[in-house]
Amino acid sequence: MSLLAIITTEPHSVQGIFLIFFALAIGHAVMDFPLQGKFLSKAKDRHADTSSFMGTDPPAGVWIHALTAHSLIHAGAVWIITGSSALAAIELALHWLIDYAKCEGWTGFHTDQILHYTCKLIYAMMIYLGVSWI
Repeated sequence: MSLLAIITTEPHSVQGIFLIFFALAIGHAVMDFPLQGKFLSKAKDRHADTSSFMGTDPPAGVWIHALTAHSLIHAGAVWIITGSSALAAIELALHWLIDYAKCEGWTGFHTDQILHYTCKLIYAMMIYLGVSWI
């Protein structure tokens, strides 16, 4: 059964929660690694040396735009997979904050990834539990 069929007909089954989480995890892996690219990976960190691809005088605050663009890519994946604009908006905010914390050195790579996948698990559980506003 396709993911779309599960979400629309059996989101409250054990199979449904697993497939939704699995799809969100795949989406995260694709968006965070191959689709992030060197530019976003460096430019989203306000402390990173971006001179190799932005010159010695990058625009002030470019990191905000790069971090927001990266987070929007993730929000788009959540929206496409779940069909929920509410979950996409939550993903935009949470992904931005989690990555900001990593860029500031408050968390490391592994904690960053655990937090992202925990968010995906919570989204799947919200769908499974039938949270009405999503």
